[in-house]
Amino acid sequence: MTPSDAGKTPTPRSRFTRRRTLAAVAVVVGGAIGVAACGGHSGGSDAGKAAASGSASSSATAPQTPSPAGTPSATGTTANTQARQDANAAENASDAKITIAPHAGSTGASINKGTKVSVTGGTLTSVTMKAKPTGDRVAGTISADGTRWTPDGKLARGTQYVISAVAKDAKGRVAAANSTFATLSAADSFIGYFTPEDGSTVGVGMPVSVNFDKAIAKSDRAAVQKGVTVNSSSGQKVVGHWFSATRLDLRPQHYWVAGSHVSLTLKLDGVKGAAGIYGVQDKTVGFTVGRSQISTVDTSTDEMTVSRDGKVIKTIPVSAGAPGHTTYNGQMVISEKDQTTRMNGATVGFTDDDGKGEYDIPDVPHAMRLSSSGTFIHGNYWGDPSIFGNANTSHGCVGLEDAKGGKDPNTPAAWFYNHSLVGDVVVVKNSPDKTIQPSNGLNGWNMSWSQWLAGSAI
Repeated sequence: MTPSDAGKTPTPRSRFTRRRTLAAVAVVVGGAIGVAACGGHSGGSDAGKAAASGSASSSATAPQTPSPAGTPSATGTTANTQARQDANAAENASDAKITIAPHAGSTGASINKGTKVSVTGGTLTSVTMKAKPTGDRVAGTISADGTRWTPDGKLARGTQYVISAVAKDAKGRVAAANSTFATLSAADSFIGYFTPEDGSTVGVGMPVSVNFDKAIAKSDRAAVQKGVTVNSSSGQKVVGHWFSATRLDLRPQHYWVAGSHVSLTLKLDGVKGAAGIYGVQDKTVGFTVGRSQISTVDTSTDEMTVSRDGKVIKTIPVSAGAPGHTTYNGQMVISEKDQTTRMNGATVGFTDDDGKGEYDIPDVPHAMRLSSSGTFIHGNYWGDPSIFGNANTSHGCVGLEDAKGGKDPNTPAAWFYNHSLVGDVVVVKNSPDKTIQPSNGLNGWNMSWSQWLAGSAI
């Protein structure tokens, strides 16, 4: 969607440190707020409670007996081991806490005011804001005291923006935050924000996901769906599935054929979406499907096997979710990549007795999102190297050995990050947890084809 989409007049014929806190950093992923925190299953629902309200609760699973000298056992880890990892992460945590407004995931931001980045306990070193559809940079200014950034002028109506901010505290320790939000379209029109981006190269598991800024009435979904078409040079049949009144995903029965080109056409100009609300978009965009890369995480062996075009190219030791904080099973699609991000346990319900986060890590390196509710595959520099391949110690994420700052290209996490695309598939198996909900991230592959077809309006 370009700024010009929102500027059109609808046609009349129809229209995310232990003991420290941070506000949730989130992005729009598959139509839900994506929390930047390591969160797997802990007794709450997949996307509803954890993602929408951040209220997932910790499991009451009893801790295992610690191994000698606190060494992780072969079958998992202890509560003491996990707490030690949290403490290690907190030891060098930055005091800088970044807040981005408006609320991440919003699709109704003002074009005139309210957009700002602020920091406490440090100063901003860089803020980058871009219009997502075009990549155009938005000019802005950091205040003289380094605690606030605002754009220099008005934002475009009906446009999705991405903000990346970095700050340092008095000791030079870095914190980062990332956010995506969209400005409000006109009252009598609706806009579809789509992923993947035009001209991008993605993995074979990447669905087309369209998120509307206004709810589409049930009676009008067939007409809207007919105005959203996806075609592939592979000839694969593509069908849409409504996850909600504002989210329509489209995919073929099986993963995209590697090397194919996919086009998305939005012919929504004048199409009714609800009473008195009509579409304004008329455009075609496209993306390329890269090589086929499927990575399989076996939580029983703590090993990830990376296969490319059907051949194993790498085996990587991992540390997945600890007992009580297990990792979801299922086929998960990498929906975003961040060189560095902040993760706070409080945002997904992992708190101490005082209500503050069990962990708050401001510089998690090589983070790749797998779910809206906070499941990531990411670098871990705070864990003892012995845990990787031997023990599950995380709060639900899949951790790979890394270096602080993520600047060592020879670590397993750096290798995987540099060899992964948005849209690549990560399969988790043999976890004691359930299969992830299809709507939790871009994970519709966990539905049978018949279930997928049942969600189509046409």
